Amino acid sequence: MDSGATSHMHNSDGILLSCQPSSIPSIIVGNGHHLPVSCSGSSTLPCHTSSFSLRNVLVVPSLVRNLLSVRQFTRDNHCTIEFDAFGFFVKDLQTRRVILRSNSSDGFYTVPATPQANLVISTDLWHHRLGHQGAAALHLLRQNNLISCNKSAQTLCHSCQLGKHVRLPFGNSNSVSTLPFALIHCDIWTSPVAIISSAQYYLVILDDFTHFCWTFPLVHKSEVATHIT
Repeated sequence: MDSGATSHMHNSDGILLSCQPSSIPSIIVGNGHHLPVSCSGSSTLPCHTSSFSLRNVLVVPSLVRNLLSVRQFTRDNHCTIEFDAFGFFVKDLQTRRVILRSNSSDGFYTVPATPQANLVISTDLWHHRLGHQGAAALHLLRQNNLISCNKSAQTLCHSCQLGKHVRLPFGNSNSVSTLPFALIHCDIWTSPVAIISSAQYYLVILDDFTHFCWTFPLVHKSEVATHIT
């Protein structure tokens, strides 16, 4: 809880149920530094006794402590907050009934959230779990209650861009091979991880006539000549 914060602030967008670009480019912290805001959205804060609404949550990746704005929290949840030396009370605005009591720890007024508070299942997560299914397939699964989602994500999958893009057509080729090894195609591929034999390069040879392919692991690129000759 922070009585000086103008908005709720979190260092990750994983808690957001909805996400959109933020109209606030940055925030100013106590030492005068500006921290960039990546996006904003809404979320909920389930506690042991009640669930609270969190609106206009600013996502600040470099934030050290997640902050709840007292003014915004009391306005959105129609409640009051009373601080004392040992913690704080959250009370209903009209009945003054105690909704939540939290004891302070390490000098901070922390909110005792349940583990479900950070459990957000997005369509992006199911997209990766189910082998990069398309939006139409995921929508059909949700309609039939085969998967559960509490966050609709609109992010563009980098792996799908690389694996599903349409390749430009090849140009016409006049080369014709009539015998094996009359024409071969060679390529050297570099692996980011070396295998047990310390080989990190691979020579791929394709025979144009038979389409037979050979792969040779190489420790050094200079070994290419020994395999071709």
